[in-house]
Formats: sequence, C-alpha cells, structure tokens
Amino acid sequence: MSNKQSNATAYWKENIKYLFILLGIWFAVSYGAGILFKDALNELRLGGFKLGFWFAQQGSIYVFVILIFVYVRIMNKLDKKYGYDEK
Repeated sequence: MSNKQSNATAYWKENIKYLFILLGIWFAVSYGAGILFKDALNELRLGGFKLGFWFAQQGSIYVFVILIFVYVRIMNKLDKKYGYDEK
C-alpha cells in the first residue's frame, strides 16, 4: 500500500471515530435527556420550562448545532494533520 493511500486510510478512520463520538453525544442528549431521563430532569426548570421538556424540544437542537461547529473545528485540525488543508 502506498504512503498516500495509507495516509488517506488513517485520515478516514480518524474521521469516522470523531463522527461516531459526536453522534453518540447527540444521541445521548436527544434520546437520553429528552426521553429516558425526562422525569428526573423535569424536577429542574430552565426559563420556566421543565428541563426534560426543554431538552426534548430545544436542547437537542442546540447541542446538534454546537456539534456541527465542533466537527468543523476537529476536521480543520485533522486536515492540517494529514496535509489535506487548503493553502
């Protein structure tokens, strides 16, 4: 296997690893906080709304948008690490 191909394979594996981590975080927030732990979180309030309801309606969307920016930052670093950044 050529050096260029092994570099691309390592890049892709690291990319997939980050993708699964970020999707796992989003799943935990949307499904966990919005559905599984809703009753426990509803004991707290955020802006007058029960926290479990807030996560189900708004929180998971906010977390998803934040994770998009985190993914962009991670991918920019990954691109530089493997030499795929635009110069």
